[in-house]
Amino acid sequence: MSQRESVRTSFWLLMATMIVVAANLRTTVQGVGSLLDQIGGDTGLSPTLLGLLGALPLLMYALVSPLAHGISHRFGMNRTMLVSLIVLLVATIVRSIDAGLAPLWIGTALTGAAIAVANVLMPAVIKQWFPDRLHAVMPVYTAILSGTGALASGLVVPISHISWGDGQAGWRFALLTTGVVVVPGIVMWIVATRRTAADRADADAAEPRARGIWGDPVAWLVASYMGFQGAAFYMLVTWLSPLSISYGTSEVQAGVEVMIMQLLALGGSLSVPFLLRGRARRWVPAALPIPTIVAVIGLMLAPQIAGFWGGLFGLASGAQFAVSMWLMADRARGRSSATALSGMAQSLGYAVAGLGPIAFGALHTLTGGWVLSLGIILFCLIVLVVSGLLLRNHRYVLDRRSPSA
Repeated sequence: MSQRESVRTSFWLLMATMIVVAANLRTTVQGVGSLLDQIGGDTGLSPTLLGLLGALPLLMYALVSPLAHGISHRFGMNRTMLVSLIVLLVATIVRSIDAGLAPLWIGTALTGAAIAVANVLMPAVIKQWFPDRLHAVMPVYTAILSGTGALASGLVVPISHISWGDGQAGWRFALLTTGVVVVPGIVMWIVATRRTAADRADADAAEPRARGIWGDPVAWLVASYMGFQGAAFYMLVTWLSPLSISYGTSEVQAGVEVMIMQLLALGGSLSVPFLLRGRARRWVPAALPIPTIVAVIGLMLAPQIAGFWGGLFGLASGAQFAVSMWLMADRARGRSSATALSGMAQSLGYAVAGLGPIAFGALHTLTGGWVLSLGIILFCLIVLVVSGLLLRNHRYVLDRRSPSA
C-alpha cells in the first residue's frame, strides 16, 4: 500500500470511528423521554421523579464535565475515552435490569457520567485527528449527535411494543437497544487509536497550563455561547408542542412540528462547513442567532403558524450548536487546552441549558401566557449575538499572545 493510500485509509478509519462513537452520545439518553409514560406506569414513579429521571443525565453532564480534563491529563485521552465507552456499555445494561428501581437510577446516572466525559473529549479528539478539517468535520459530528438522538426518540416506543413471548418487549428492552452501537464503538476506538500518536498526557508540553481556564475571558465567551444556544433550543423543543396546541393545533400535528424542527436542526448543522469558509466566518457566530430572533418574534406575533417559526428556529439553532462545538476546538492551541475548554464550556453550558426549560415553564405557569416566556428565549439569543461579536477577533484560550489571523 502506498503512503497516499495509507493516509487515505487512516482518514476514513478515523472518520468512521468518530461517527460511530458520536452515535452513542445521544441515543442512550434521548430515548428515555419517549418512554417516561411507560416507566411511570410500570414503576409508579411520580411525574416529579420522572422529570428528575429525564433530567439526571443533563445534571451529570454539568457535574462531571469539569473533571474530564484532569482525568484525561492523568491517564491519557485515548484510555479515558475507552473507559468512558466501557462504562457507558455497562450502565446501559444495568439500567435495563428488572430488579427494582435502583438499577434504573444507578444506570441512568452512570450513563450521564460516561457521556459527559466523552462529550468533553470529542472536540479535542477531532482537533487531534483532523487539525486541518475542523470546519468540515465538527459539523458532521454535531449532525450525528442530533440525528441519532432524534432517531432514538422515535424508535424506542415502537421497539417497546414488539411482541415478546406472551406480552411485549417493554421499556427495559427498548432502553437496552439504545446501546447497540456501543460495542462497535469500543472495537473501532481500539483499532483507530493504534493508528494515532502515542497517548501521552504531556503531548502538549509547549501549551500553557490549562489550570487557569476558569479565569480566561475567551473561555467564558465560548461557554456563554454554548450555554445560551443550548438554553434557547431546549426551551423551544420542550414547549413548542404545548404552545402550538394552545392555539388549536392537534397533538399529532404539534408532534410533527417538533420533529421537523429537530430534522431542520440536523440540516443546519450540516450547513456550517459552507458558512465557515473564508474571512466571513468570523461573523458567523454573531449572525446565526438573527434568524432565531426572527422566529421567536414570529411566535409572539403570529403563533398560529408555530410550525413555520419552529422550523426556521431549528435550522438556525442546529448551526449554532455546530458552531459552539467548533469553537471549543478552534479556540484552543492543542488537545490539552481543548479538553480544558470543552470541560468548562460544557459544564456551564449544560447547567444553563438545563435551567432554561424550567424557567420557561415557571413563567408560563405564573402568567398563563407565552409572550414573557418567549422573552426568555429572546434574551438568550441577544446574549448569543453579543458573545458572537466578542468572539469575532480570533484568540486562543490561555494565550497572552497577539490574536491569530
